[in-house]
Amino acid sequence: MKEKRYRSLFKAISWRITGTIDTFLITLIVTGKFKFAIAVSGVEVFTKIFLFYLHERIWNRVNFGREKLDSSVAEVAVYVHTPVNTNQVR
Repeated sequence: MKEKRYRSLFKAISWRITGTIDTFLITLIVTGKFKFAIAVSGVEVFTKIFLFYLHERIWNRVNFGREKLDSSVAEVAVYVHTPVNTNQVR
């Protein structure tokens, strides 16, 4: 299944929040300078969101490590993920 662009963007943002906290803590521990840690974290959050987004979009085009579903599995996947209108079910 192919990912939508907005999914890649949201994944990039959520991962970057985690990574930025890590960068801030490491920079603070290594330098002991709070303002410097904020500055480094503030810059890298934007550069790494952009790089992660590009990375995800490129890997979305690569078939390495993917398996093609046979038609019976694909039909089950469509059936399972299709919403059911409960007004029609009796």
